[in-house]
Amino acid sequence: MFKKILIANRGEIALRILRAAHELGIQTVVTYSEADEKSLPVLLADESICIGPAPSASSYLNVRNILSAAIVTGAEAIHPGYGFLAENAEFAEMCEEHNLVFIGPRPHNISLIGDKASARRLAREAGVPLTPGSDELSNVDEAKRFANEVGYPVILKASAGGGGRGMRVVHGEESLERAFVAAGEEARSAFGNAELYLERYLEEPRHVEIQVFGDGEGNVVHFFDRDCSIQRRYQKILEEAPSTLDEDLRLRMAEAAVSLARHVNYRGAGTCEFLVDAGGDFYFSEMNTRIQVEHPVTEMVTSFDLVREQFNVAAGLGLSVTQQEISTRGHSIEVRVNAEDPDHDFRPSAGVISDLHWPGGPGVRVDSHVYAGYRIPPNYDSLVAKIIVWAPTRTEAIDRMRRALRETVIEGIRTTIPFHLRVLDNAFYRRGDVYTNFISRRMTE
Repeated sequence: MFKKILIANRGEIALRILRAAHELGIQTVVTYSEADEKSLPVLLADESICIGPAPSASSYLNVRNILSAAIVTGAEAIHPGYGFLAENAEFAEMCEEHNLVFIGPRPHNISLIGDKASARRLAREAGVPLTPGSDELSNVDEAKRFANEVGYPVILKASAGGGGRGMRVVHGEESLERAFVAAGEEARSAFGNAELYLERYLEEPRHVEIQVFGDGEGNVVHFFDRDCSIQRRYQKILEEAPSTLDEDLRLRMAEAAVSLARHVNYRGAGTCEFLVDAGGDFYFSEMNTRIQVEHPVTEMVTSFDLVREQFNVAAGLGLSVTQQEISTRGHSIEVRVNAEDPDHDFRPSAGVISDLHWPGGPGVRVDSHVYAGYRIPPNYDSLVAKIIVWAPTRTEAIDRMRRALRETVIEGIRTTIPFHLRVLDNAFYRRGDVYTNFISRRMTE
């Protein structure tokens, strides 16, 4: 196992990685920008090192500074968390060139699977069901031809994308050219890559994902499924495990995810995302080559530490479990508490947290990097905390989450907690009738 690692991230995921490392006896070095000097992971780290000013391009995306920080502190490995450089194949390759272990997939895994259009080709080779669509599109005329083949509506997606950027739903040919240009420009700005592909747009699908792990030696296991259908503008806001789909369908999706991961000899943590239509057919959407924001719900129902598993695999110790040893128990729900004002179109609410009280009691977990007196900088993602609950049944988990959110006190900023309470009280949500446009169809923002 490693003796010292560098954590190249910030916020709650940096703290999550730090905690897992400390439990394994690993020393931690946390990188931080000038805006994050007083963040909790920085305060709790064995060592911390500033890598630049607040803008991400000058700090958390500054490869030279991050690599230099790892070298001068004597770190053996770098954990990228999620976001920033977590799915950057070039960064992973540079780590290897500097004799640093990248705690994640191999660079070629990231290149092949991280690119959405390439992932579709690989999924096809592995026999995984795909939504009808295209590979990379070279121009708008090619987009029109594929759209006519698969039938409208279609959705344009950025090949290098994520988080809803570079995505446009198109209902007819008359608006395709405008959407193609807009999506390409947004993708270029967000990811430095304007390549797009398209798929048939499913009107009311569920978004269900499978957590997989590979050791890079051909061994792959899955940790079952998560339902991430509750989204706002393609951004997940509430997740749960397991989904409410029937067991046979869940297992078939899991087997498909394992098949794809094994096909590319995958190493580390990965998530295969599927869309499930009303008829129960499922289609591969993409694979994320990193730990997910929502990984805690899987940990709660399987009782496995997925970040610890990342360390084991990256250190060459292999998978700690076989598929037969992995099962689920009960139900878990996670809500993302963001510093946003849900009463004013979810606009950001940066500022100082004047008072703070987290919930407790049986089956309640809080992943957060903030504390009373902490100033939330305006430079980054608005995530303040993840509140996660576990209970024997889904109904009990919903009731426990409602109780936990009502206990939570965060003063000085606005948060999305009131909105989450409305979701939990929604009759359609409570009976499991969820899909990706649930908020626009079943709730008034």
